[in-house]
Amino acid sequence: MTPLPLWRRVRQYLAVDARLALLVGLLVAAGLGTLYSAALDFPGRFELQLRNVLIAMALMWTVANVPPPTLMRYAAPVYGAGVALLLAVFLFGISRKGSQRWIWIGFEFQPSEMMKIAMPLMLAWLFHQFGAMKRAHVFAVAAVLLVLPVGLIIKQPDLGTGLLVLAAGVYVVLLAGLSWKALAAMVAAGLAAIPLAWPLLHDYQRNRVLTMLNPEADPLGKGFQIKQAGIAIGSGGVAGKGWLEGTQGHLGFVPERSTDFIFSVFAEEFGLAGNLALLVLYALLIVRGLQIAADAPTVFARLLAGAITLIFFTYAFINLGMVSGIVPVVGVPLPFFSYGGTALMTLGIGCGILMSIRRASLAAM
Repeated sequence: MTPLPLWRRVRQYLAVDARLALLVGLLVAAGLGTLYSAALDFPGRFELQLRNVLIAMALMWTVANVPPPTLMRYAAPVYGAGVALLLAVFLFGISRKGSQRWIWIGFEFQPSEMMKIAMPLMLAWLFHQFGAMKRAHVFAVAAVLLVLPVGLIIKQPDLGTGLLVLAAGVYVVLLAGLSWKALAAMVAAGLAAIPLAWPLLHDYQRNRVLTMLNPEADPLGKGFQIKQAGIAIGSGGVAGKGWLEGTQGHLGFVPERSTDFIFSVFAEEFGLAGNLALLVLYALLIVRGLQIAADAPTVFARLLAGAITLIFFTYAFINLGMVSGIVPVVGVPLPFFSYGGTALMTLGIGCGILMSIRRASLAAM
């Protein structure tokens, strides 16, 4: 047997896909630079984010060393534990700002974040194990497995995370071969359900939709955040005002400027040129993830890699859309960019899974 070249042996040992790691590293570096500027009025936040980044990268490397068959073996237990923790949130969860989303397990933990990984793991396992059975039955089971945790998350209430978990599951179902007729029926049913779902939304959720449609209706109240974010984005011009030179963020006009609305700070300081560069990085990240999915050696690995990659796309699309005012504000962070702990660690685990699958693909060649 011909020995592997040195660079391939080193890469297998490190379990890191160089292109994926480079793209993530660039996004994290840009995010840290922007956060430093956005969080000047929040002492210690930048240092906390550095800690979060180190933990997320450690998780990424750890998961990258776990073979896909091992991930598949633990898919059902991880999903079951996630649902159990979501149920526990209703019994003795921690409430904050009108939402009950956290549970104390030695530290504050948000089980809904866990489901962003557990959901595609579980459904990918389901279609890998039972894909040869009657398709309608498997899709019906998948629907039940999807609806249960999504309903629990939305009830907390946490619409943004619920939509991401829903998207993660739907992506697996679509990649598993859902027919176009069934997809069209689902879309039609979803559109028809909008009038029925509207009364079920909380007041603040309805207000966010109405504010998106007409932010000028209450520019100093409910529409203030979206309006000021739009001003920040527009004031950056082509080249931006320069790092640390933004005014909308530093003067406090943009709320949540280090978390959900951090893109407005970046856009003001780096302008259209910086925005395009950031979009290119996200596009390359998604393309790389889809390449890994296409080369995956098993059905489980292919469905899991594809779903995780599309989750990254959904994160970026929703965040950039809500900051730009084209989708309602739902509290979704910009991936690898916004300040946050649990969400960043979830993203790191997702990248680790992609690297694990890529490693398995190279070993199968």
